[in-house]
Amino acid sequence: MDLLEEYIKEGRIKLNTHKYHEAYTVHDPCNYVRKSHMIFKDDNASKTRWISQQCIDPSLFREMCDDPLNNLCCGAGGGAWAMPYDAERLAYGKMKADQIKGTGAELVIAPCHNCRDQIMKGLGKEHKEGRMDMGNYQETLYLWELVANCLEFEPWSEAEQAKAKELRDAQFERDGIELEEEE
Repeated sequence: MDLLEEYIKEGRIKLNTHKYHEAYTVHDPCNYVRKSHMIFKDDNASKTRWISQQCIDPSLFREMCDDPLNNLCCGAGGGAWAMPYDAERLAYGKMKADQIKGTGAELVIAPCHNCRDQIMKGLGKEHKEGRMDMGNYQETLYLWELVANCLEFEPWSEAEQAKAKELRDAQFERDGIELEEEE
């Protein structure tokens, strides 16, 4: 999330904000939000929302609850997605499905792979087959997938290319990465 935020703010990537026109919401994963808040004092929730709102009109954003730290678990954590506990995982996930339904959102942005799979392949499948009601829900995207789908590809001027190389070199120096000399 930090890198996506950095690239967007510096203009290193350009985004098409008109690709999606659906109401959307953000799922706050347990590890990325609550656990990160406890350990690093940074819950990443504002970054996820900011990045999403650089891709889709902010007026279409629907919050799931009053505070991202209070957002509900999707039910896939702790290995539940990979284990043979489908009934339990889906029963627990019903609370997340109700939360999504309450937003009226069609699109859910999920930065975590377990959460994305649970919401899309678990809860979403139940929704499509009529066993669970998620309201207007249609699709779940990873945060990075949303950004990739919204990338603008236009040729860079020589000045933009030079600036990008300058930023790359500064980032590599900051991170201690050594490049081989170009021939």
